[in-house]
Amino acid sequence: MQSFQQDCVDLALAKYRRGEVDRRTLLAGLAALGAAVFAGNDAQAQAARQLVMVNWGGIANQGFGNFYGAPFVAANAGWTVAQDSTGPSAGRIRSMVESGRVTWDLCDSSATSSFLLGGLNLLNRIDYNIVNRENVIGPVFALEHGAAPYSFSNVLVYDSSKFPTAPTGWADFWDLQKFPGTRLLRRDAAGTLDAAQLSLGKDPANLYPLDVRATLARVREIRRNLVFWTGGAESEQFIRTGEAVMGQIWHTRAKVLEQESNGRFKFIWNQGILQPGIFVIPRGNPGGEMAQRLLASMLANAEPQVELLKFLGNGPTNPRAAALVPEEFKRFNPTEPANARVQVAQNGRWWGENYARVNADYIDMVTG
Repeated sequence: MQSFQQDCVDLALAKYRRGEVDRRTLLAGLAALGAAVFAGNDAQAQAARQLVMVNWGGIANQGFGNFYGAPFVAANAGWTVAQDSTGPSAGRIRSMVESGRVTWDLCDSSATSSFLLGGLNLLNRIDYNIVNRENVIGPVFALEHGAAPYSFSNVLVYDSSKFPTAPTGWADFWDLQKFPGTRLLRRDAAGTLDAAQLSLGKDPANLYPLDVRATLARVREIRRNLVFWTGGAESEQFIRTGEAVMGQIWHTRAKVLEQESNGRFKFIWNQGILQPGIFVIPRGNPGGEMAQRLLASMLANAEPQVELLKFLGNGPTNPRAAALVPEEFKRFNPTEPANARVQVAQNGRWWGENYARVNADYIDMVTG
């Protein structure tokens, strides 16, 4: 199952291959995703003290970046930030900490994993004497065991050529009479069942806890009209080829579809499932407190977050970023105040406590 972070790297490489960005811009974007090394040269890297940031990128260690690394390095002489791109899954973090051989300092994770691993005492608590809570726009971006320098959203995308009236939310997604045709969902319960609950009319302000039995039954209602995706490029392809006329996909992929089709494929922010791009610190990390300071720097610097939005579409989380976003990018920014206002912030704590059981039931249902 491809993560949102892995899909961001794929999007960056696709833009580079199409000639839409040059190599320097590509490397800067990958650096902002944590998929590059922030060091001057090999000799400097060996001499300096180093923090290891772990991401999902497949082409780590190929360039320099200044979106996240440069502000930290400039403020902390003698330190560099290196990238390990082998993938910080919850299982790998757990194995590393329990073995007592921790080599990672800061990992691109999720709210769900931060609650799961934090509850098992496998993560350091975020020190909010160092990391400023005021540098994020809301509480879901500053958790006990993680904080988020970016955001993303699951949104409703549709083929406007098929429907005289546009859908307005997840109730329309489930209305096969008014909006006939095949639907597209992710082969993963998180995000999917949140939308199913909204389709049943539950107040977005009190969406959690989810009614698991009711939401699974809701998906089962349209099972014969569903196809499922596991990766971002695949989600695009289902819509592009007409195999599905409406779907729930990441907002970054919805943007690609809308722009390349000159507006035929549209998406709506209403009832989008807004999620934080959470970074966590494994317990016993070699860099100690400096990992907290790196995370603080990532949250505090609004300009690099806006550059990442412009490059790939990841939403900034610093409250000062909104004023820096160019007008043409506000439409595609999940944390633009007008867009965030109509979305639902996913409850990472509920998913952290329930994901394993609920996702297993969901997979059994959609594959059975």
